[in-house]
Amino acid sequence: MTTPEAPSGFPLGTPAELAHADLVGRLAREIYGQGQAASAPFAPTLPAGPPVPQALDALPPAPAGATPSGAEPGLSALGARSFGAPPVGLPGVSGPAAAKPHGADPAPGSANVLDLGAIAPVHPLSDPLRPKSLPEYAVPSLEEVAAGLPGGAGLYRQIAADHPRAHAFAQAVAPGLVPADPARAGGDVVPPVPSAEADYYFLAPKPAPGGRQAARPRVAPARHDGPAPRALALGSNPAAAPFDVERVRRDFPALHQSVNGHRLVWLDNAATTHKPQSVIDATAEFYGRHNSNIHRAAHTLAARATDLFEGGREKTRRFLNAPSKDDIVFLRGTTEGINLVANSYGRANIGPGDEIVVSTIEHHANIVPWQLLAQATGATLRVIPVNDRGEIIFEQYAALLSGRTKIVSVTHVANALGTVNPIREIIALAHAYGVPVLVDAAQSTPHIPIDVQALDADFLVFSGHKVFGPTGIGALYGKSHLLDAMPPWQGGGHMIEDVTFTRTVYKGAPEKFEAGTPDIAGAVGLGAALDYLEGVGLPGIAAYEHDLLDYAQEGLAEVKGLRLIGTAREKASVMSFVIDGYENETVAHHLDRHGIAVRSGHHCALPALRRFGIDQSIRASLAFYNTREDVDVFLKALHTLPRR
Repeated sequence: MTTPEAPSGFPLGTPAELAHADLVGRLAREIYGQGQAASAPFAPTLPAGPPVPQALDALPPAPAGATPSGAEPGLSALGARSFGAPPVGLPGVSGPAAAKPHGADPAPGSANVLDLGAIAPVHPLSDPLRPKSLPEYAVPSLEEVAAGLPGGAGLYRQIAADHPRAHAFAQAVAPGLVPADPARAGGDVVPPVPSAEADYYFLAPKPAPGGRQAARPRVAPARHDGPAPRALALGSNPAAAPFDVERVRRDFPALHQSVNGHRLVWLDNAATTHKPQSVIDATAEFYGRHNSNIHRAAHTLAARATDLFEGGREKTRRFLNAPSKDDIVFLRGTTEGINLVANSYGRANIGPGDEIVVSTIEHHANIVPWQLLAQATGATLRVIPVNDRGEIIFEQYAALLSGRTKIVSVTHVANALGTVNPIREIIALAHAYGVPVLVDAAQSTPHIPIDVQALDADFLVFSGHKVFGPTGIGALYGKSHLLDAMPPWQGGGHMIEDVTFTRTVYKGAPEKFEAGTPDIAGAVGLGAALDYLEGVGLPGIAAYEHDLLDYAQEGLAEVKGLRLIGTAREKASVMSFVIDGYENETVAHHLDRHGIAVRSGHHCALPALRRFGIDQSIRASLAFYNTREDVDVFLKALHTLPRR
């Protein structure tokens, strides 16, 4: 179709025009009937960065005087917007990674907070770190463009049909971020709360911190007979049968022991989980009957071991719903998986001036590898801030994205706080800029069904010992075209086709990333653990744990002087807290004397805890084999802390 032009010379219908998030948001409402007039505000307001890699030309500047009527300085008619937010410095990073905002020192305590309203919009053609004034670089509103065009809404629908990538962005992101509300036409700006309604197992709003629901009897039921979730993660079907926690507990021999004269209450599941007997048996059987190296011999045990090892890979593929088992790389765990991506993909694609985006609430394993990469390449590490509940501020994440962003690496569930990030929206928005996303799923895989294809994750990593499998084994999922293009990051046996003293020819993925003898028994045990989880049913696990978490947090609210760290509306089974007047170690040792295992320390998440003014906390974390009786024993022990 012919691309018409507005009287101002602003072209309409090009891929670049559709990449402009404000217009795409408006386009989405036109296409999908969100019940809002074209003039209604779109939120969160998304930044239009410089040219997006792979595809998009930048917008030409609009003429002076094109500022939408009624806009305030630093704001468009669509609300606060920043096209060029300054980089956020990370403590301890020097050089380019410690860049400051535009020649000025940030205010004390504001290193991880972007003031969107104070940053003048920047036109996509300009340097994203050099603010321009609004009148010179204002982008015309849809009404202003449409005023000189025939066709009305039909034209925009046709544009969407001609540009499927922009159409997909509008479908994936904008409708989810702009709640349908016919009464909002022309009203106030919609609060920037990403939709996670279909993504997670959190079913109903929790009471505000300190609020109370009706008291429930503190007993340990053998079954969880409550309703199955109405919307489980990524379309998983609810479990048909009630959740039988006592039957589950019988499968875990480590739970049936005494510690310091008391029944063991294991509330350190975010650190590691216990293993069902089926995992123990599978690992023992491998060493007892099938032990051999894999792939490199023609004898029977080698064939058995190879089949078991590759069977574990196929089970991991099925667990994540990956397209192919060749998309699954075995390694030691989440930490090694992130290091692999940083050293292979990162060193091949990230250079001076490029930007890496992480969040404030990451595990050190998702900070330090990128920090090392930034120091080695001259890239900049930029940090998504979080609010007082421990939730990422989505509009500020949007402001961080630009043509300089080369990868986003974020946790699915924060290990120190339990926050569940809106990972689907995070990925969709990054993809609108052509930016790949790595998901740290170490804390989500034991609790939430994962579908990497539905999420559209580029990379996803998790650890076996967090999903009731062995230690020392984990997996990296990567999209096949990314893995194929990435160079090996370690050299050795098995990952090669041919070696001479002048050159080496490598195998394809996943073998080229698995140098040396892998943890064969670990892969077998991981496969058995995933079989066990699927047999119990992650949807049922998710619903049961959600109920147990609510029950436990209600009880914690009654402990005098206790402050819960991390009160996100969507939260997994982690309770991090401090108690006024008590050292964390004192509390942890007191609980241990009662047979209760919790974690005390910084949980390898110092930036997350420091956001809340502390360096350490006590962390109690639940799994599907915990009961209300476990919670009651834990709460009773907290109420009997020795007098100070």
